[in-house]
Amino acid sequence: MRLRFAAPSARLALAAVAAVAVTATATATATATATATADSRSTAVRACVTKDLTYKVSLKTQAGGYFLVTAKAKSGVTCYLEGVFPSASFGSSADTEVSPAEHAVSDRVTLSGSTAAYAGINPKSTNNDHGREFDFLHLAVAGDETNAVTLALPETATVDRPTATNWHADPADAVPFSS
Repeated sequence: MRLRFAAPSARLALAAVAAVAVTATATATATATATATADSRSTAVRACVTKDLTYKVSLKTQAGGYFLVTAKAKSGVTCYLEGVFPSASFGSSADTEVSPAEHAVSDRVTLSGSTAAYAGINPKSTNNDHGREFDFLHLAVAGDETNAVTLALPETATVDRPTATNWHADPADAVPFSS
């Protein structure tokens, strides 16, 4: 004996409702995915690399004297710098590489247009008459050391155990105070 669960017209109606439900679900999923993808593309900002930025070095007298490095994104570039100290050295030997002046990571700085990031570099953190003189600073975004740039210093620096602050959005936060 054969049982029929639904009449042919009822089965046809059920199939039509199921097809509409599947199509609506697929359309909603595709729309949500497209929206999420478009949103992520429009708001995603990548990490800066050394060549994304222009740099300026100025001499400051506060805290015994230091160099303030100002970094800005090149035209058309939007990127961010993590709140860690830049990779920098005054020469090629390890004793001229900067070490961190801060003990924690600071806020990320997003660069675009005229927005700048600042790092303070103290070339001499010791209180003695020792050190070597340099006229240039080699600088890179941390993690991109193979693409370092060489920047002329505004004046010759005596270097002995140099330190650097993290990148900051406010230059007042980039003063490398000696401990």
